[in-house]
Amino acid sequence: MPASQDTIRDLFITGAKNLHAVEKQALSIMTPQVKRIEHYPEVADQLHRHIAETEQQIQRLDDILAEFDTGGSALKDAGLSLSGSMAAIVHSVAGDEILKNSFANYAFEHFEIAGYKSLLTLAEDGTFSKATSLLQQSLAEEQRMAQWLDEALPTITRRYAELYSEGGSSTAKV
Repeated sequence: MPASQDTIRDLFITGAKNLHAVEKQALSIMTPQVKRIEHYPEVADQLHRHIAETEQQIQRLDDILAEFDTGGSALKDAGLSLSGSMAAIVHSVAGDEILKNSFANYAFEHFEIAGYKSLLTLAEDGTFSKATSLLQQSLAEEQRMAQWLDEALPTITRRYAELYSEGGSSTAKV
């Protein structure tokens, strides 16, 4: 038996709030990273672009949630933002910070992609057509960033190895 429209609506709202918090977490991960990057300008450029996209994704989720007379969850937003900040701090002391950040960003983009795909399924089943187009836009942005990371990882790794061989891990980190 298919889920009722009330169930789909409730799950959709919960999913949108969760994704809102995930996007806040993404900001708390990327913002400290981009501030520390010295030797990887292409990574810094992509992070700046994706931070701006993420801010728009949060606004889109705010708009979607407003259609249901609700907003993001302050508790979820704060909790995930804190965990993102902690991850950024942990990576900053790693000898291979740029690599760890790249791995984490790659995984996180795919986590966001999965979240948007799931939410899109609920939007389609619930016939929330206004939400669908906004979610598709955000999904496309996440897919572009994941693709960029996928293609850039060999270059980042080689650059890290080059800098490491020139001056040790402290030069190669960021």
